[in-house]
Amino acid sequence: MFSSRPDNRRKGTSLQQTRKFFCFCLVSFSWFFLSFPLTLVAQSGINLPAQTSQPEAWLITYAPGEIYWQRFGHNAIWIRDDSEGINHTYNFGFFDFNQENFIVGFLQGKMLYFALAQPVEREFEQYRNENRSITAQKLNLGPVAFGRLRDYLVDQVQPANRDYLYDYYLNNCSTRVRDALDFALGGAVKMQFGQLQAQQNFRDHTRRSTASDFWYYLGLETALGLPVDRNISQWDEMFLPSVVADVVAELKIDGVPLAGKRMSFFKADSGLPPAETPAVWPKYLLVSLLFTALFLVLARFAGPVMVGGSALAWLLINASGGLVLAGLWFFTDHAVASPNANLLLLSPLFVFGLWPVLRKFTSFLIIGGLVLALIQNLLPGAQYNLDILAFMAPLNVACAWWLWRQSGSRNSEASG
Repeated sequence: MFSSRPDNRRKGTSLQQTRKFFCFCLVSFSWFFLSFPLTLVAQSGINLPAQTSQPEAWLITYAPGEIYWQRFGHNAIWIRDDSEGINHTYNFGFFDFNQENFIVGFLQGKMLYFALAQPVEREFEQYRNENRSITAQKLNLGPVAFGRLRDYLVDQVQPANRDYLYDYYLNNCSTRVRDALDFALGGAVKMQFGQLQAQQNFRDHTRRSTASDFWYYLGLETALGLPVDRNISQWDEMFLPSVVADVVAELKIDGVPLAGKRMSFFKADSGLPPAETPAVWPKYLLVSLLFTALFLVLARFAGPVMVGGSALAWLLINASGGLVLAGLWFFTDHAVASPNANLLLLSPLFVFGLWPVLRKFTSFLIIGGLVLALIQNLLPGAQYNLDILAFMAPLNVACAWWLWRQSGSRNSEASG
């Protein structure tokens, strides 16, 4: 009897300890899973402001990334509203490689993008993984303006409304954010900035945003025609996320600043594009001169077959590029590609040089195109293509020289 009482106490004590341990584990695991998103953000180096009881709207700006479609940066709007159960970013920059006829639509200038709302922690973590800085500006919106913005964004991500026909400059992910803010503010953004001329046009911003990538820059500058050289308003300039952030920073509604001080949620170690485009044509001229020197070395030391093969290969590359430019101009909806003065430098007509009887004529075409391209650069309101001219001129002159010599050799053989 005596010995049984201590045993009962030990059993009771052991049972109480087991219950306490079980409760501790339950509370610990519950806390972990409930706080996991915030823990993830904290561990990843993303510092979010503390939750408040009032609904909030933030303009989020993502710095440019390394992939070519990330070079212009990105933005979104973050809505926090406990009464509606919303803590999401509204992002207009999604596309799907697997969508039906994606490649055909892209080539035709009929590419579909779509809007999406997703939990803020998930989106921020994606951009942190891409090593892209995240900055935010809290918007000082009254209840009416906030409600208009929230309801507009919720409507835009519905399946029936989320798709839109993408345009590089006039209807992209950043202009959609601009339009959402303008709608919420009753047109105040366009009213203040729609008539103010921008200091840089579409081409200026494109060049400075891509100047660090040799081939990407060269490809864009080749494909973009005269439309991107026109003067634009600051409203148009908001096709760039960084410009939207700058406008929001200086915009006042009834004398009250729209946005608070910019906050950094995540600081990446990658740099930003320059404010203005550096002079890049010397770099392209140097590379072209190196290729041309190689061609001349071949002409001096290699056999005529090697020299002729190099010249004809360049003619084919040149004519094929011209065919692509002509196709973009006449057979697609890529409005920014037409008209395009680069057809003076890359022309489908250069294919005539493949036929010996037309080589002198083709050499005239090549030199004439170079002269006209140089003259059009000097005209007011002309298309800027100095970088393409610097790259194409030495190679085209070398090719024209070879064609001229071939035609002279053929004439000598005919007269002999």
